Amino acid sequence: MPQLSNRVNTFTDSVIRRMTRISDKHGAINLSQGFPDFPPPKAMTDALSKIALEGPHQYSVTFGAPNLREAIAKKQSKAFNRDIDFEKEVLVTCGGTEAMMCAMMTVCNPGDKVIVFSPFYENYGADAILSGAEPIYVPLIPPNFNFDVNVLEDAFKQNPKALILCNPSNPTGKVFTKEEFMIIAELSVKYDTFVITDEVYEHLIYEPYKHTYFASLPGMYERTISTSSLSKTYSITGWRLGYLVAPEEIAECAKKVHDFLTVGAPSPLQEAAVVGLNFDESYYQELKKTYTKKRDYFLKGLDEIGLKHTTPQGTYFVLVDISEFLELEQFKGMNDLEFSEWMTINIGVAPVPGSSFFREDVNNLIRLHFARSKETLDECLKRLSTLKYLLNK
Repeated sequence: MPQLSNRVNTFTDSVIRRMTRISDKHGAINLSQGFPDFPPPKAMTDALSKIALEGPHQYSVTFGAPNLREAIAKKQSKAFNRDIDFEKEVLVTCGGTEAMMCAMMTVCNPGDKVIVFSPFYENYGADAILSGAEPIYVPLIPPNFNFDVNVLEDAFKQNPKALILCNPSNPTGKVFTKEEFMIIAELSVKYDTFVITDEVYEHLIYEPYKHTYFASLPGMYERTISTSSLSKTYSITGWRLGYLVAPEEIAECAKKVHDFLTVGAPSPLQEAAVVGLNFDESYYQELKKTYTKKRDYFLKGLDEIGLKHTTPQGTYFVLVDISEFLELEQFKGMNDLEFSEWMTINIGVAPVPGSSFFREDVNNLIRLHFARSKETLDECLKRLSTLKYLLNK
């Protein structure tokens, strides 16, 4: 038999999705893969019910239904403080995952380098490899997950084609400051580098932090490919709707990649999504209040249990330090993946091992999320509370 592609041996399957399968198998509460257990806005599901009967049910325009692209352009024009042409600068994709892949394949040639901040959402490394590119990892330094400017410039000196910028950051919950963005902007111009943003958590920002769209900075729209998703903002992760916004010459190339990668996103779901994109500002304010309440409630519960954790500035992810547990005789020799599997089976709560996000040798963290109803969070905290008895033995 001929050999398979070398690239498939350079990365594993998704650890996040693997933990979901383990969670499902053992009936645990899934705090690993980030999706809500509550419904999308009723206006969107009502629209989808009507569309299920009336259509459309056939292919939409490959690059996205015109009314959806127009709604995205209207929303992002306000965010970017510029007029975005929905016909020329917007592409609808099958989730933010495909939007990122389209961006990477549009700008990268085999052998190109791409800067990735570590820790990072696990897809980025695989996306670079599948694009034929080589990732250059730049560490974000805990506890605030800031970057060292000199280390970042050393990465730029390697002549990368692009930098991937996840803001707010998964898994850290970090919200990059405008000052940090200005440093990245200056370096991207100095070394003539694209910036590919992942902004799927753009509306999940907690006070006093503010979200800055990198493409809105002076002179940056021309070299920025902005990707995002409707999944988190409207609680529709299963609808698989994402989008890419970029200058015309970049977007036109991304459209070609998308056309032969997935052809198009589901047309009934696109029609229903237009309803959400036309919500007024009050929807996003209420979303922020909802998740702020969930964050504060969940973190208070972790504090009461005695679990050490980060405080996210954005997203719905929390990193929990499991160092004390790994020092116990019961867990001696375990790594974070093995502890995560043990916790899923024995505690009934499924995390993600932190090592799946870090290029550095990090073995003492797990990631949990709080995109769950209060009833589910109560049960999670009840189950997690059994962990403290291990420390008090």
